[in-house]
Amino acid sequence: MSFELVSPMSPAGDQPQAIDKLVTNLNAGIGKQTLLGVTGSGKTFTIANVIAKTQLPTLIISHNKTLAGQLYQEFKELFPNNKVSYFVSYYDYYQPEAYLPNSDTYIAKEVEINDLIDKLRLEATSNLFSGSDNIVIASVSCIYNIGDPTQFGNKTLDLNQGDTWTRRSLSEALVSLYYTRSEIEFKRSQFRIRGDSFEIWPSYADWLISLEFDELGKIKSITQRNPFSSTEFKLDSYRLFPAKQFVTSSSDLKEIYAKIKSDCADRVEAFKKENKLLEAHRLEQRVDYDLEMLNEVGYVNGIENYSTYFEPDRQVGDPPYTLIDYFHHLWGDNFLTVIDESHVTVPQIGGMSGGDLARKTNLVEYGFRLPSAYDNRPLKFDEFYSRIPKAIYVSATPSKFEIDDSKNNIIEQIIRPTGLVDPPITVRPSHNQIPDLVREIADRVAKKERTLVVTVTKRMSEDLAQFLSKDFKVAYLHSDIETLERSEILDKLRNGDFDVLVGINLLREGLDLPEVSLVAILDAGQAGFLRSRSALIQIMGRASRNVGGQVILYADEISIAMKEATEEVNRRRKIQLAYNQEHGITPETIIKSIRPRIIENPTKDKIEISILSVDPESLTPSQKKKHISKLRAEMRSAAADLNFELAIQIRDKIKQVEIS
Repeated sequence: MSFELVSPMSPAGDQPQAIDKLVTNLNAGIGKQTLLGVTGSGKTFTIANVIAKTQLPTLIISHNKTLAGQLYQEFKELFPNNKVSYFVSYYDYYQPEAYLPNSDTYIAKEVEINDLIDKLRLEATSNLFSGSDNIVIASVSCIYNIGDPTQFGNKTLDLNQGDTWTRRSLSEALVSLYYTRSEIEFKRSQFRIRGDSFEIWPSYADWLISLEFDELGKIKSITQRNPFSSTEFKLDSYRLFPAKQFVTSSSDLKEIYAKIKSDCADRVEAFKKENKLLEAHRLEQRVDYDLEMLNEVGYVNGIENYSTYFEPDRQVGDPPYTLIDYFHHLWGDNFLTVIDESHVTVPQIGGMSGGDLARKTNLVEYGFRLPSAYDNRPLKFDEFYSRIPKAIYVSATPSKFEIDDSKNNIIEQIIRPTGLVDPPITVRPSHNQIPDLVREIADRVAKKERTLVVTVTKRMSEDLAQFLSKDFKVAYLHSDIETLERSEILDKLRNGDFDVLVGINLLREGLDLPEVSLVAILDAGQAGFLRSRSALIQIMGRASRNVGGQVILYADEISIAMKEATEEVNRRRKIQLAYNQEHGITPETIIKSIRPRIIENPTKDKIEISILSVDPESLTPSQKKKHISKLRAEMRSAAADLNFELAIQIRDKIKQVEIS
């Protein structure tokens, strides 16, 4: 099936030329490009058009779950008839296995797995084997090991009308795909037997498959059915994919177990020669337990630490199989990788392997894991880079790496479809900056517009917010404010509950505030990350959604970053003004309703009052047990809505109750 872009909009502003250049370069075999798109220029729509024109299976990588979720929503709307998948870490809470030798503290792996995201991850890998019209929106978890795509693709079960099965053979086939039988609670990754029928709930679906057999054991009908309604569809055949992503071949398990046992014995002997008897004992116990579990049930938590034993084509030190390898396995080099907000995402990808190695080194050196654990790791950056032959870096402020890597293929998207231009910038001395700021804010309040004020420290933001609150409705925003609360504060700013928002880092992507007409940056000339060229450009762009947008930089000296950021914004502004004049465009402020968040939380106050605010010390042991059960239910509900921030808040409350 082909990609079919569905939208009432047509490319406008700089979008048409950006789309043409990106597509032309891809067709010419140019591997790396950068889409330099200013805030509000419609970069997502441009990429959607590139996908539709090139028909390339596409992996889009974002640096956090929430942004990935927003992109997932947008691409689902733009490509309703194609396969758009969401692939992020399935942990609501993740504490990796670790050992701290200084305090002799072993920290066991602890996870809270989000069942919905687990389903979406499995849906993504299953979708990839079901056609080339695939767009996968992923976080950087896509560079972590998920097993050999060849084994995953081979470990499927084709069910066809007319096939003959015995009850035992079909049950064994399902178990080999890691499905479990359940006759009581029926959920994803399970099957059950009802008289002459089998019901299977695929791990990656919201519906189940019902197989009806005749008296000779032949499948007489295959039905896809919604488990919560009467909706159903008849099928001629169905291909069932595994219930787990990390799958293994069972043909040579005895040989694999023998190899693990042999390597363990060698490692134990080496520890003993070094008089590390405790480490030797630890390792022997761990491996014996894991092998026993593998032998009995064919799976063990932490099986990924033995990944190289189960992947015959992978040698010690070889990179792991990741989601990117699924694209390679199916389409070779003929797929597209889009790295969203590349100035943040690229460094994040590059930094993953170092931290993982440091943690694994302690586990291996102190006898908690075999050296094979080293190979359960994220890709190193050079390994990742070699796997993305066709890539588009997308950012309003691409870093030197992306620019150098793209060579001359920097496609600018400066003209907004709305005609809005980047705001004018004024530099004013820091002397009397607060009285001057108060006057400017008052002017915006009179026009029913909003102001962002950026300070250097948390203390200053709080103090300034308190001072300004004498005359205005003010809120402050910094890292100590919970993510969920930050979203609510921004909504209140747009609604007019606040006139001014004060903070130290208001660069968060997705900050769409058309009501803001003034961005004031205090101590703009200071050196540091929050006053870097890209940081200044990003925050100044927050005033570009309003036709009256203005930026004031308070500084006594113009830093190099200030100079470069101002020059770049003025360059873009000049291009935008010339375009508007040539085409007779009169910009107008965007009138945009507050978009419903992916993470809606209408019951937050109720949850806080009824559950989160309960004093654990006031509960009896029996009440604590019931309270924890309620909290876990709320946590799963929040996570099911992709409300990871609230899920984390509830998870922390669970821990508080457990230790009280």
